[in-house]
Amino acid sequence: MTAAAAAAMIENGQMIGVGGFGPAGAPKKITPALAQRARAEHEAGRPFRVDVVTGASIGASCDGELAAADAVDRRFPFSVNAEMRRAYNEGRVRYTDLNLSDNATHLRRGFMGKVHWGIIEACDIQERDGRVRIYPTAGIGIAPTICRLAERGVFVELNSWHSTRLIGMHDIYEIGNDGSRHPLLITQPVERIGKPYIEVDKSRIAGIVETNEPDEARVMAPATAETDAIGAHVADFLLWNLRRGCLDRRRLTLQSGVGSSANAVMGALGSSSEVPEFNIYTEVFQEEALRLLMEGRVAKASTGALTISSTRLQELYRHIDRYRDRLLLRPSEISNCPEIIARLDICALNTAIEADIYGHVNSTKICGSRMMNGVGGSADFTCNAALAIFTCSSTTKDGKVSTIVPFCSHVDHTEHFVDAIVTEYGVADLRDKCPTERAEAMIAVAHPDYRPLLREYYALAKRGGGHTPHCLRAAFAMHDTYQRKGDMRLTRWEEYL
Repeated sequence: MTAAAAAAMIENGQMIGVGGFGPAGAPKKITPALAQRARAEHEAGRPFRVDVVTGASIGASCDGELAAADAVDRRFPFSVNAEMRRAYNEGRVRYTDLNLSDNATHLRRGFMGKVHWGIIEACDIQERDGRVRIYPTAGIGIAPTICRLAERGVFVELNSWHSTRLIGMHDIYEIGNDGSRHPLLITQPVERIGKPYIEVDKSRIAGIVETNEPDEARVMAPATAETDAIGAHVADFLLWNLRRGCLDRRRLTLQSGVGSSANAVMGALGSSSEVPEFNIYTEVFQEEALRLLMEGRVAKASTGALTISSTRLQELYRHIDRYRDRLLLRPSEISNCPEIIARLDICALNTAIEADIYGHVNSTKICGSRMMNGVGGSADFTCNAALAIFTCSSTTKDGKVSTIVPFCSHVDHTEHFVDAIVTEYGVADLRDKCPTERAEAMIAVAHPDYRPLLREYYALAKRGGGHTPHCLRAAFAMHDTYQRKGDMRLTRWEEYL
């Protein structure tokens, strides 16, 4: 059927579940047609909005198109799209931020309501004895759960841009409900526990829309002097931990967060000749991780999505036979599963918006209120990793904002789970330190312009005593100064006393 015909079957108030993880493997035809339908309904004076649940962020053809058409009521659980971000920061979309490992479980338990329709991208579909095998493309997300729960049926976008040589690279497994969960027998990154396809009854296929569209992967910003320095500090820190026996050199396994900064840090880390060959177990596989896999610096890798440029993805497809025993794609509840993260002794590398002098991390909200993207999988890895590292440049906005602050304006990751913060000025190793020692370590990796301000705040806070000293009247003074004057460096503590 056509995309418009599929969109015509979706009704106001229903929930659509969309496959893929980030732009990788995301459908690209039905959701723009649904946005067009929403506009027509609105022009006719009729309401038309749907709830949208995905595995993580999704391509602009979904979030951007639907948000621009005012076609979304509720959105779960993560988005990086600027149009959608504007909509939920303006209160036009009811957005629920959720740990990605919990997403499919919340759906199965009915917390989000019923899933009416599934929209899944495939590189191939095959019928066997009344059952249809759906072979996903470059990303999976919560596609298996969507396909099982969608009450009205599943639309399949059959995308010929993605090579069928991808068949066999997926490990599809859905965690059981409630008390029926079994141990997940994954002891190394590419160990298989599932099938290479999603299987549904033929009667539940609502329609097939043929497409030929590349993924909408964002262009990664090039490495900078700052990200190179951060990568070098991370490499030195890992080597120090390896030498001390805190990490196992024989099975070093890394996770890397999402975005240009994380991509650049991974590249810088991989370029260190002293860091031994390592594995990757992560949710998103980006450009630098692929380069390191192709060069042999990465031995084996498991991911939820291949978030790489169209050119590099087609290159991977052409040579994919080289990587069949080294690379595997999984649903997000497996790529982000706390049980597996803990078992594999993973070293987690994620990006912070800001961190405070005691080691709490904000990875979601600007000045405590404006959502950036969401927590995604960062908490899944941080809370369960053998070593949880957050990286960030010491300043943003041309030096007007310090990423090291007295008190985070919003906390996603508490001091109890954050092991280290790395900026271009070094590593703040926070493990087993008391608050005073944490504060000293954090201030040492702040930008030199902000170290005096942070020391003054800490001296002020200590006057009130306590285990973790704070002056509540001044705790957000740097944020307040930025909002009023446009530069945190103009802070005057006496204004808040």
